[in-house]
Amino acid sequence: MTGHFFGDTAALLGRSLRHIGRSPDTIITTAIMPIAFMLLFVYVFGGAINAGPEKYVNYLLPGVLLITVASGISYTAYRLFLDMKGGIVERFQSMPITRSSVLWAHVLTSLVANLTSLVVVVLVALAMGFRSGAGVLAWLAVAGIMMLFTLALTWLAVIPGLTATSVDGASAFSYPLIFLPFISSAFVPTEGMPGPVRAFAENQPVTSIVDSIRGLLAEQQVGGDVWIALAWCAGLLAVAYGIAMAVYHRKVR
Repeated sequence: MTGHFFGDTAALLGRSLRHIGRSPDTIITTAIMPIAFMLLFVYVFGGAINAGPEKYVNYLLPGVLLITVASGISYTAYRLFLDMKGGIVERFQSMPITRSSVLWAHVLTSLVANLTSLVVVVLVALAMGFRSGAGVLAWLAVAGIMMLFTLALTWLAVIPGLTATSVDGASAFSYPLIFLPFISSAFVPTEGMPGPVRAFAENQPVTSIVDSIRGLLAEQQVGGDVWIALAWCAGLLAVAYGIAMAVYHRKVR
C-alpha cells in the first residue's frame, strides 16, 4: 500500500508540475503582489516607519514571505476545483490508485511552486539591500518554518478546493490570509498599535512566525516565539488535514 501511495503520488505530482511548467505565469503572478508590497513599503513608506536600527527591508521580508505563501495557495484551491469539476478525479478513482495520492499531489505541487516563489522574492529583497549574517542552521530553520507554514495553508486551501461551487469561491478564501499580516508585527512593531488591535496582533499566528523568522535572520535569540510559531503551524496543519481528508472521502465515496 505504501509503495503504491508513493508511486501514485509521484506520477500525479509529475502531471501537476508539467501543468505549471506550461504556465510559468502562475509562479510569476504569485510573486508579483508580495514584491509590489515590498517595493511600496520600502521605498514609499519605509522612511516614515520606525522599525528599529536595522534596515527596513530586513524587518519587512519575513512578513512578505508569508504573504507570498498566502497568495500562492489560492492556485492550489483553483487547480483542485478544476480537477473536481472536470471529472478527472472521478476518472482517477476508477483506476487502481491510492485515493489520497490525488490530494497529496496537489499539496506537493503547491509546496514546490510556493518555495520557488519564495526564492524569487528573496532574490528581489537582496537586490533591494536585504542582508543577513545568519548561518546555515538558521537559514535551514527558516526554510523549515516556511515549509511547515506552506503545508498548513495548502491543506487549508484543499478544503475550498473540494467544497466551492465556483472558481471565484475556490480562490477567494485566501484574501483574508493575505491581509492577516497587516494586523501583526510584519510591517510595523505592535507597540504603537491601539490596545485591542495590539492584543489581537500579538496573539495571532502571523506575529509569532514573523518574529521567529526575523530573529533567526538577524542572529538573535528567538526564545519561545519559535515554539509558539511551530505550535500554530502544526495545529493548523493537523486540523486542516483532518477536515480536508474527511471532506475528500465523503466526496469520492
